[in-house]
Amino acid sequence: MRKAIEKNALMLAVFAVVCTTVVGLVPFFTKDRIAIQEQQHLLTTLSGIIAKDRHNNDIYLDCIIINDVALSNKIQKAYIARLNDSPVAAAITTTAPDGYNGNIELLVAINIDDSISGVRTVKHQETPGLGDKIELRKHDWILSFTNKVLMSETDNRWAVAKDGGMFDQFTGATITPRAVVKAVKKTVSFFSINKQQLFKQTPNCQEAL
Repeated sequence: MRKAIEKNALMLAVFAVVCTTVVGLVPFFTKDRIAIQEQQHLLTTLSGIIAKDRHNNDIYLDCIIINDVALSNKIQKAYIARLNDSPVAAAITTTAPDGYNGNIELLVAINIDDSISGVRTVKHQETPGLGDKIELRKHDWILSFTNKVLMSETDNRWAVAKDGGMFDQFTGATITPRAVVKAVKKTVSFFSINKQQLFKQTPNCQEAL
């Protein structure tokens, strides 16, 4: 009986080690696939906010790391669109830290004249049926930023309608659109102040990988 118990215990131990090893290896074998999927999603998003006929460079590779608290407490990236080497726009990643359920990751494309080319929500945890209307596939609200211009830091139009601004809020969910408007405004302001420096920098996102 004792030998049988010891045998079963050994088999269970081996089984546990094998299972732990397999689980540990899953991320190793899937990380490349996940990275490729994320890259494809980014490329699709970039083409949705900066038209392909406006540039002839590889925006994904013309990428700059931004580490400036004036934009965000997190490291962000700027993807530069150029036509015959002349900059036409930049798509900047940014974070709205005050969403209803936490961070809202955004991609904000801004033309060289400081007007907005487009905005997309990249990642969020907002409430389904309410805050998730910031996703284009759920609602067209995010398109309301297109062609908007920030006149100054005190431009009070840059708020939701409940706060006297020009952007609609969602019924039962004001916190989410308010957070997005605030983040987009901050990003446009950052770009306006720093665009010449951004356009002159050497791409370095690949070096940071």
